[in-house]
Amino acid sequence: MRILCSNDDGVHARGLESLVKIARELSDDVWVVAPQDEQSGAARALTLAHPIRINEYDPRRFSVTGTPSDAVLMGVTKILKDKKPDLILSGVNNGQNIAEDVTVSGTIAAAFQGMTMGVPSIALSLSRFSRDTARWATPEVHAPAIIRKLLDAGWPHDVVINVNFPDRDPDDVAGVEATVQGRRDAVQLFAEERKDLRGGVYYWYGYTGELSDPPQGTDLKAIYEGRISITPLHLELTHADSHAALKKAFAAD
Repeated sequence: MRILCSNDDGVHARGLESLVKIARELSDDVWVVAPQDEQSGAARALTLAHPIRINEYDPRRFSVTGTPSDAVLMGVTKILKDKKPDLILSGVNNGQNIAEDVTVSGTIAAAFQGMTMGVPSIALSLSRFSRDTARWATPEVHAPAIIRKLLDAGWPHDVVINVNFPDRDPDDVAGVEATVQGRRDAVQLFAEERKDLRGGVYYWYGYTGELSDPPQGTDLKAIYEGRISITPLHLELTHADSHAALKKAFAAD
């Protein structure tokens, strides 16, 4: 099985080391194509107004001067053009990708890019709720078995699997749960105004750090309670009830 590893934290990110370690538990044909620099929050952006350059570090490790989607696109169509991957793994992201975060996540975007190119794709993220050292051992210990089970079970060709690991040591994980995408009951993102040393105003995004009160069965609740969350995601964004109402409203036109 040929596995392509990518991420949004950049080719030198610590989480990518964990991802490669996980991939090598599954196969000896592991490749890395990741963004040259951190691209957190890049969502599904493609680099359309600038050239893209590929840098090779060793025969199976490359970086791309672009976004996570660029990295997967170049990996599949250029670097691995003679034999495309059987599986794409994206991550392990330094921070959770749950609830509404999935729409801006570059980690999940890399998986979606792989999915649109016909390659089964999984995004993996490690939750962080403190400034303590990230618990990389948790995905390293649990991910190989989870991925094997996912591959055995299979999933639809238009779905990506979003796996989030709790901010707990491997032995303290409270289980594995198939979840739905949640939604926070308060906006956490804010822009703080600051001044540089010349008096110019700039803004820096931050998070309040307040936890929401999500219902059972959501990715949020699973992570808050120390479980590994596995959520199937897809790109179909049409709201069925609204679509039906609009069809009725415009039926006479």
